[in-house]
Amino acid sequence: MERPGWFRRAAGERLARVTASRRMLSLADRIDALARTRPDAHAFLGDAGALSWREYAAHSERFAAHLASLGLAPGERVAVLLPDGPGVHVAFVACEKAGLVVMGIGPRAGREEIRQLVAKSGAVALVSRAASRELDLRALFVELSASGLPLRQHIVVERQLALDEACYSDDDPARATQPDSAELAARRLGAEDLFLLNSTSGTTGLPKCVTHHQARWFHFHELAVESGELTPADVFMSVLPAPFGFGLWTAHFTPTALGAPCVLLEKFSPEATLAAIERERVTILAAVSTQFIMLLNSPALERTDLSSLRVLYTGGEAVPYERALEWEERTSSLVLQFYGSNETGALSRTTTRDSQQQRLTTAGRVIDSMRVRLFDDAGHDVTASGHGIPACRGALTCRGYYDDGAANAKLYTREGWMLTGDIARLDADGTLSVVGRTADFIIRGGKNISGPAVEDAVASHSAVALAAAVAWPDAVYGERVCCYVELRAGASLTLEQLTKHLEARGTTREWWPERLVVLEQLPRASGGKVAKGELRADARRRAAEA
Repeated sequence: MERPGWFRRAAGERLARVTASRRMLSLADRIDALARTRPDAHAFLGDAGALSWREYAAHSERFAAHLASLGLAPGERVAVLLPDGPGVHVAFVACEKAGLVVMGIGPRAGREEIRQLVAKSGAVALVSRAASRELDLRALFVELSASGLPLRQHIVVERQLALDEACYSDDDPARATQPDSAELAARRLGAEDLFLLNSTSGTTGLPKCVTHHQARWFHFHELAVESGELTPADVFMSVLPAPFGFGLWTAHFTPTALGAPCVLLEKFSPEATLAAIERERVTILAAVSTQFIMLLNSPALERTDLSSLRVLYTGGEAVPYERALEWEERTSSLVLQFYGSNETGALSRTTTRDSQQQRLTTAGRVIDSMRVRLFDDAGHDVTASGHGIPACRGALTCRGYYDDGAANAKLYTREGWMLTGDIARLDADGTLSVVGRTADFIIRGGKNISGPAVEDAVASHSAVALAAAVAWPDAVYGERVCCYVELRAGASLTLEQLTKHLEARGTTREWWPERLVVLEQLPRASGGKVAKGELRADARRRAAEA
């Protein structure tokens, strides 16, 4: 079958990367090297305890041998559903050493999402605690296995995998032959091999599995070092779920590539995060916008010493200008971001050398090697117009969705450019500004209203801790602006009070919410961001009832 031109070019580019990556160490190789040269230095710190590079290497090697002894063949998928902490990273590296592909499942995942991801990936084993949140994972494993899915092994982690030599068990004690060191070494994955799948809603509905190879994250690491002037002397803290793109580079790859420690918490809370920053003298913090806003709202911020902190990497959603400005003023650290997606990697970035205006009001300058273009809804290149859907082609991109031709058809243009699903503006100097996701637009009477713009305006009210704008179905206008808010402790707010505030600050009238819903807490998605899909469904239900 004749392949399209873009497919042949992409294949050639990939072959060149594979050839170059033969000299590239894998993450496991890097950990082993640190275990030899800096054995007692910290790899991870946090509420689960500390883990040295020697322990990281030893625990992952032992668990890799355990996985191989269960008869799991190289290339098979292993679903890993563990809370954040050293253990989840040990499990990822163990799978890498055993030649297995991780299906990373976020700790917030519910029953149906777990079912979909196990089914889509064809996972044959599950690594988890006995229970996660409200879920009995032993019972769920039995249920999924009985339903015809290929799951055959459940490795139950009783405590933190990284900190106890005998902390895991499996429900089927049958063993294959324990592999010797040479056999285990031969199973190891390389930098260009598929090593992990993770979930995303991407540009289309249900969760899909994004493919990851290590080389893309090492390329990303090099850009991160340059953007934040990162060094081995830095102390990282990532409060992002490990299986997702933002969590991968800030906790799994860049700290290890530098040989720097990373602080992890099993469960995010503003107070615990602030205490850890002070205690461990954290210099680089990684958090989605929702999380750093929660830190700003915490009364503990005023009594915490954050003098060590110099950079906050944020993103994952629109960065609210006023709260980012407040962060810089109150912490004296710089707010930086990479703009992109789980699928694309990064298209643009801000750096420590950029002006405050550039850093806080744009997504930074495009990364030349990613060859960023803009497209319209019909797939036409509209880069010259400076407004459209960003797309790219470069070393940071994934290789598409796993076993999902229909989703891949929507991820790429006809010419092979990978789409982001956002709407952005690209200035003549190469600066990218994100207007919002295509799903974040509220179309009121034919007028596109940016959800992030509404959220930024509403969040300026002193009573509002967190805001999320979605469409409210309307028979006349099609959609109206509805805003869900989470209030500060002891505060109250009515729609009338909110609109008076917006009028006083000169906010565009089209951005004023016409519906206001106050919730005790906005729902969160697996990646830690506000779960707007749940809010849209709730708005449709409320509108139907009204």
